[in-house]
Amino acid sequence: MKSTGIVRKVDELGRVVIPIELRNKFNIAVKDPIEIYVDGSSIVLKKYEPNCIFCGSTKDLIEYKDKLVCAKCAENLNDAKENNE
Repeated sequence: MKSTGIVRKVDELGRVVIPIELRNKFNIAVKDPIEIYVDGSSIVLKKYEPNCIFCGSTKDLIEYKDKLVCAKCAENLNDAKENNE
């Protein structure tokens, strides 16, 4: 992980401001969802990108029963269903 040299304090509500330079670099706009990960002793913030529940793809997503599935996995599921009939 590369240090940016930027240090911010956590406020009394636990918030940290992400500097505009970093928001611009990662195309993070106001109200964009951010995922929070823990990696060992590090906290990692990542712009949220919806993805397929099976393969993790972020392209050609279809919503089915409140879950996201990519077109390729949806086709594979359809093929599997046809083979079982």
